[in-house]
Amino acid sequence: MDVSLFDYNLSQDKIAQFPAEPRDSSKLLVINRKQETLTHEIFHDLLSQLGSNDVLVLNESKVFPARLLGKKESGSLAEILLLHPVGQEKWLAIGRPNLKSGQTVYFENNATARVLSKKYGGEIEVQLTTSTSDAELLDQIGHTPLPPYIHSNLSEQQLREKYQTVYAQQQGSAAAPTAGLHFTEELLTKLTEKGVQIEKVTLHVGLGTFQNLRPENITEKKLHSEWYEVSVEAAQRLNGAKKAGKRIIAVGTTSARTLESATLNGEIVAGANTTQLFIFPPYKFKFVDSLITNFHLPKSSLLMLVSSLVSEPQAQKAFTTFADSLVGKAYAEAITKNYRFFSFGDAMWIQ
Repeated sequence: MDVSLFDYNLSQDKIAQFPAEPRDSSKLLVINRKQETLTHEIFHDLLSQLGSNDVLVLNESKVFPARLLGKKESGSLAEILLLHPVGQEKWLAIGRPNLKSGQTVYFENNATARVLSKKYGGEIEVQLTTSTSDAELLDQIGHTPLPPYIHSNLSEQQLREKYQTVYAQQQGSAAAPTAGLHFTEELLTKLTEKGVQIEKVTLHVGLGTFQNLRPENITEKKLHSEWYEVSVEAAQRLNGAKKAGKRIIAVGTTSARTLESATLNGEIVAGANTTQLFIFPPYKFKFVDSLITNFHLPKSSLLMLVSSLVSEPQAQKAFTTFADSLVGKAYAEAITKNYRFFSFGDAMWIQ
């Protein structure tokens, strides 16, 4: 697959720097694949369009304050971005600027991080030393990791609220599952009262989400590894809903990848695992029927996943180039109509 086929132009002023307020007041571009139509609505209009035959699958992973700002022994500034634990007091991380094995970074509260080794792709393994637990340290001095295209002047307290879904429970993501940012507690309550089935899964989002695709991603047809889990109860309810003919709507690409990764012979298999699933056209979705998502970066794996859902075998036409596809036309129209793009931006619903 040629990544350049998924390119498009976007001016910087279209990149949202702040979330919509209230959350569900963001724009919603609806793609109807069967009719090949585009309609423009507001996110809270979902309430009038969803019913008892619909299942919303949410990713309840929670962003943690993974950025630690400190100094090297020389006194120069350094940053360590924690990705996930790999043992007692040990973490896989990214260091900035380039940190060498054996170097130590000093933080507030007498905490330190020593670089144990360097890994492939620029990642490092570090050992945290703190008088408290790692979780307490991060809560005290950690900063919320933001995508590189967001330059927000929101306070850390504001970011911990705004860059988090209202239903986040399982801490472990280095980035928010952003499609879920549009939901308010009130909207979820009203959807439930209307009979919409709401299920939750977990996939901890890694920073690979924002990294450019590497040549080996294409040749091996694999992405960075991410941990996911589907509970026994959720799997049973999801399988029952699918057999009953309900529409399975993944909220976000992370929920979609979780469902597709956990599906075997048409059914969700409960449990925890890691996934490197790389979805690009042509791909036949095994469990997901519909997707609520944000607008994604050019030439990204997320844009390739979305393009898969809006082309054969899910839709009438095979994918040729992004510009010529239905989703490409939707993006072009969104740009013309001043939609806000990326993590804090507006939403799209692929029906």
